[in-house]
Amino acid sequence: MATARVMSAATSTTASCLLLKRPFVSLNQKAPTFNNHLRFNTTTKRVSKRLFSCKSIYNPDVQIKEEGQPETLDYRVYFLDNSGKKVSPWHDIPLHLGDGAFNFVVEIPKESSAKMEVATDEQFTPIKQDTKKGKLRYYPYNINWNYGLLPQTWEDPSFANAEVEEALGDNDPVDVVEIGERRGKIGEILKVKPLAALAMIDEGELDWKIVAISLDDPRASLVNDVDDVEKHFPGTLTAIRDWFRDYKIPDGKPANRFGLGNKAASKDYALKVITETNESWAKLVKRSIPAGELSLV
Repeated sequence: MATARVMSAATSTTASCLLLKRPFVSLNQKAPTFNNHLRFNTTTKRVSKRLFSCKSIYNPDVQIKEEGQPETLDYRVYFLDNSGKKVSPWHDIPLHLGDGAFNFVVEIPKESSAKMEVATDEQFTPIKQDTKKGKLRYYPYNINWNYGLLPQTWEDPSFANAEVEEALGDNDPVDVVEIGERRGKIGEILKVKPLAALAMIDEGELDWKIVAISLDDPRASLVNDVDDVEKHFPGTLTAIRDWFRDYKIPDGKPANRFGLGNKAASKDYALKVITETNESWAKLVKRSIPAGELSLV
């Protein structure tokens, strides 16, 4: 019989999804200043305060429930609200926290190699270990940063990005590479601020990597944009790019490529990516775009 372990995680919510004018805040938290969630238009430089999230009763805590044994095909990490009901880490955890902060769900803790990911085609989208030909997948070497997703984002596979070689979205939530010093846990929810964006092209699909840092990190106040990362975390952006460029080579696949001049884009550009993919997710959950095999529960 599969074992189940329940642990506390962080912020969550049960939800129905709407276009909002304000981000969510905790019931015991001061409302944030609404000044950082901006849609950035690279042509006109105009911004608009269009936020998509879920209208709901805010729950200050969420628990994670493990089912099965780690590193087995049956292993799943589910998310539960305060009533014990399963919720989706992709759809039900709010993206926006206010003041430029976002929720980030850890799928793969730093210095580990098991390829964990949200199961976008399973009900409640639990975290599981990816498989190939029925076997569990591992990276050929450890990933050196906490890695996971931004909830309530989606890279639309029908959208050709004119700024990145007309590449189509990879049909997944947006990935985050969190560069803080603490090792996260599978299913942990961290409050992060974006710093940069890398436009990875994986077998022709656009797979954004948002570089971010946990607000709890000792150096978080020192880094606010891409240039700060190079100053206070020298070599990190190059190391991230090279890691994701090369990790498939040991399996006999070609190296991944990067758009935008093979360089990390600015924080403003990262916010633009987050806003656009949040809007794509909103269209998905409102069923304005066909979901295919994706679970919207």
